[in-house]
Amino acid sequence: MAMAIARSVYRMGLRSGPRAPASKRTFASSGHHDDAYETAKWEKITYAGITTCTILTIYNLSKGHQHHEEPPPYPYLHIRNKEFPWGPDGLFEKKHH
Repeated sequence: MAMAIARSVYRMGLRSGPRAPASKRTFASSGHHDDAYETAKWEKITYAGITTCTILTIYNLSKGHQHHEEPPPYPYLHIRNKEFPWGPDGLFEKKHH
């Protein structure tokens, strides 16, 4: 068995021939651009996005909102078969007493 393994290793060595030195591995994302340039670009994009979102938020909050009419007090909406521990109204409902 050891002889078969040695023979296999020897054949693989003959097949591959002389090996060329490994070249430097390059990645697609760092082929032509400088990393500092990319970092600065995305930093500017981030600050522009933050500024835009802040301005839109201030605009939307400053407009106010519409006040809707109160819905009619339908009797089937608040069926209470048992008292709540905190009183007759729901925990987060307005108190009408």
